[in-house]
Amino acid sequence: MPLNIVLIEPEIPNNTGNIGRLALATGSRLHLVKPFGFEINDKRLKRAGLDYWQHLEVIYYDSIDDFFQKNKDAKIVFLSSHGTKSHWDISYVNNMFLIFGKESVGLPKPLLQKHQDQLFKIPLYNNEIRSLNLANAVSIIVYEGLRQIK
Repeated sequence: MPLNIVLIEPEIPNNTGNIGRLALATGSRLHLVKPFGFEINDKRLKRAGLDYWQHLEVIYYDSIDDFFQKNKDAKIVFLSSHGTKSHWDISYVNNMFLIFGKESVGLPKPLLQKHQDQLFKIPLYNNEIRSLNLANAVSIIVYEGLRQIK
């Protein structure tokens, strides 16, 4: 698998479904960290993921601690609008974990503080916008990663 997409406590089923579809299209693995803002069998999740969801490799975690315990040796980067380094500066490697926070508030502050050196953002060129839609942000990051890896 080229990349691992990690969603920490996703809230919007349509975003998660679209990201799942992206993961399958790019040969990536999707990691979902509970709690979710929806049920995994939500119709909106299935509709956004279409009939592809059954073919997707999804790994579920009961908590953030569970995720980090099971992936403690992984190469990880964190994506947040609070990052100071651009996503252009990420040195992508095969099997890298790309961690994204929930739609309403992003990544938890303790995680941001602990991993400042691994924290990146997608540059925004207009002060009227705070952030991008999660599914759009994941797409940008994953395809830049694939471009660098290949």
